[in-house]
Amino acid sequence: MNTIDWLKKLISFNTISSKSNLELIAEINNWLSTNHIPSTLTYDDTKTKANLFATIPAKNNSLNEGIILSGHTDVVPVEGQSWETDPFTAIITNDRLYGRGASDMKGFIAVVLALLPEFCQLSLTKPLHLCFSYDEEVGCLGAPKMIAAMQKQGISPAACIVGEPSEMKAVIAHKGINVFRCRIHGLATHSSLTPQGCNAIEYAAQFIDWIKQYATQLKKAEQDPFYDVAHTTITTNMISGGTALNIIPSYCEFYFEFRNLPCINAKTIIDKIKLYAENELTPQMQKNTPSAYITIESIGSVPAHEIHQNAAIIQRVQRIINDSSIRKVSYATEAGLFQQANIPTLICGPGSIEQAHRANEYIELSQLTSAEDFLRKLVQTIC
Repeated sequence: MNTIDWLKKLISFNTISSKSNLELIAEINNWLSTNHIPSTLTYDDTKTKANLFATIPAKNNSLNEGIILSGHTDVVPVEGQSWETDPFTAIITNDRLYGRGASDMKGFIAVVLALLPEFCQLSLTKPLHLCFSYDEEVGCLGAPKMIAAMQKQGISPAACIVGEPSEMKAVIAHKGINVFRCRIHGLATHSSLTPQGCNAIEYAAQFIDWIKQYATQLKKAEQDPFYDVAHTTITTNMISGGTALNIIPSYCEFYFEFRNLPCINAKTIIDKIKLYAENELTPQMQKNTPSAYITIESIGSVPAHEIHQNAAIIQRVQRIINDSSIRKVSYATEAGLFQQANIPTLICGPGSIEQAHRANEYIELSQLTSAEDFLRKLVQTIC
């Protein structure tokens, strides 16, 4: 099958993160088997989702060095969006292919699979590794297991390309994402007896205001003009609490996230937030209500990523795409996880991030063609 056929096939699998991706993985695995390429699957705890790792070996059968081509198989939900067509039935109109995941990021996977027979015919001096993960969209949950399994096999790739939509431009860095749930436990009472209660919503509001002030401090601390948002950000994005209009609320919870520049230590940020909750806000609550308390729970995190501008993989990719511009992005990818595993990694893939997660998501057919040309040259250059 060619790239478009593969993309249509991949889009037909509803791999929203809340669903299984096993049918899609089985389809890819069958294709690998047809081309005599063995693969390794690593599963989530429910065994309903799997990562796939495979290697086209070098002619000396070495599994080390070479390059990884990485993509995630899950997509974001379509509920609440106004799609003009079935999001899981790809259609082509005006040189654009529409469907959920067309840009983010089944387009890249389709290119890799379509080129697989060509790669297998090459006399490789270094191996070509394929990494297809689950649950990237909900916190990059799958990739760590796949990377750990790869390391356990003693495989040490020399570089990695994460094919997130970048319009076939090289992205060398992205921010980290850290998401937390804060729970405020106060004491309920009738609102006519306000002093006898501990208003969890009001203390949550005080906490949120402090977080906002801290975000202002971070904005002034470090900046990097290569990002569209040049500083670390912290935002409170969801909140709930209260049971009735005439009851002092005993419980309130809110979710906050911060997106840190690579030069900002994520642990330093959350430690300071927890310190405020423990040393300042909790004592205020317990002054009149000893049973009051606060919990802060990590919901998910994705490490920031940055590769040195002089890394060999960057030099090679920039020569292939004939573009030496420096690009950094505020969204996160699995690149930081590969980088943490000491694998020099950059982002370069077909499609635009502006199409990601939207209704009527599409990819320009010309982007798929560019990706094919890029991967052919990359594999021939490195492997």
